[in-house]
Amino acid sequence: MAQYFEVHPDNPQVRLLKQAAQILHAGGVVAVPTDSSYALVCHLDDKTAAERLRRIRQVDDKHHLTLLCRDLSELASYARVDNRQFRLLKLGTPGPFTFILEATKEVPRRLSHPSRRTIGLRVPEHRVLQALLEELGQPLLATTLIPPGETEALNDPHEIRDRFEKQLQAVVDAGACPFESTTIVDLTGDEPELLRQGRGDAGLLGL
Repeated sequence: MAQYFEVHPDNPQVRLLKQAAQILHAGGVVAVPTDSSYALVCHLDDKTAAERLRRIRQVDDKHHLTLLCRDLSELASYARVDNRQFRLLKLGTPGPFTFILEATKEVPRRLSHPSRRTIGLRVPEHRVLQALLEELGQPLLATTLIPPGETEALNDPHEIRDRFEKQLQAVVDAGACPFESTTIVDLTGDEPELLRQGRGDAGLLGL
């Protein structure tokens, strides 16, 4: 049965975020708000939790998972970034962008794309999620909370609890999120490539 944390969207209660962080450290899969929609997250270094996260979404190891980072300094530990890429990252972070980058050895092989050795990385602009990342002290492994067989992400924390309470260890309720996916930009080639136009304005990146 999932624990349910109702947190204030602008001034999240530290006590509740500490409890959510403890659940993540213990291997739990948690639904959290982001600046695009709700997402499923788990501890980066917990293989069993990552496998459960994939099972809930019913995606295989070819599906890109995303690392949610507090800031660009943290992101640099997990991806190889040159000056050109860094300039684009600065323009799009924090915000509703997911960047595909070449993974470093800090990223466990099971979490990167199996054939390309790439990883999705993003710095979310959501006060509650940023506070949770701060409490946790490291990035979170994430995937958009789209139920199996559906195409739309869930945005209502009460519905998430009703539908997934037996599969999740916690739901962090900070109210509804902007109901639109992130913009995905691939930075692994010679030129940036827009893979999906979402909430992030690709024009900010010159795309």
